[in-house]
Amino acid sequence: MSTATLGTRPGPGPRPRRRPRPRPRPRTRTVLLTVTAWALAALFLLPYVQMVITAGRPADELRDNAYLPSRFDWSAFTRVWSETTLGQNLSNTLLIAAGSTLLVLLVALPAACCTARVRFRGRGAFLLLVLVTQMFQPTALQVGLYREFHALGLLDTTTVLMVANAAFNLAFAIWIISAYIGSIPVELEEAAMTDGCGRARALFRVTLPLAMPGIVTAVIFTFIAAWNEFVMGLTLTTSPERQPLTVGINNMIGAYSVQWNQVFAASLVAIVPVIALFAVIERQVVSGLTAGSVK
Repeated sequence: MSTATLGTRPGPGPRPRRRPRPRPRPRTRTVLLTVTAWALAALFLLPYVQMVITAGRPADELRDNAYLPSRFDWSAFTRVWSETTLGQNLSNTLLIAAGSTLLVLLVALPAACCTARVRFRGRGAFLLLVLVTQMFQPTALQVGLYREFHALGLLDTTTVLMVANAAFNLAFAIWIISAYIGSIPVELEEAAMTDGCGRARALFRVTLPLAMPGIVTAVIFTFIAAWNEFVMGLTLTTSPERQPLTVGINNMIGAYSVQWNQVFAASLVAIVPVIALFAVIERQVVSGLTAGSVK
């Protein structure tokens, strides 16, 4: 007996395949922005490429007009370590930058918390004074700083550069951290204190984690400013083994001859720690942006 006789309907046939939707073509604006971004990136990276090429250029080809050397000689990197005080200058700069950053945080965090949460008399004048100190250039204060540190017996030491760099970067750190803490609702601290936290514990457990982007920003700018500082290092230190890296690289430029391959090799060595620090801290900036949003 057939299926039609029993009154059953035949099963449905195979469904037709859907054609894949064509991918939307990129807009002209997106393409132009992408090309412009890559062009700007190449423009900014071109000097560093030139530094690498010059560092690998042999000494007998330093005056050649050719963009690329006939061969690459990387012995300049070993000579700057054995023939100069680059290693000691690098360790000095690491110590100075880290010490300056630590001093800035120790002073800027309490000052920023106080200015952001306490409405005391003279608060506006204090913030204005902090902003005015940021406008002074280190060069204009070199004579006074030299005489003051000479009276204290701190010249030609790493301590003098730590204190000087911390003093010149303190105002920016106070402003940026105070702005971040001021943007955090005070009700979060009040809720933490209602749950049993003291004021200090609420500050460290609630406010400071939320203000981590501002703190990390202050750390980055303070460290880089202390790392790249030149004028105070040249004025307040005289011994080559106690000078920072920027002054040590400047000492490689002689009066009658300059080995540019060694100068650029030392400059590349000076760039690597800053890039490594930024690569590590950049993750903390991203994580700090969402810290405390989900609990």
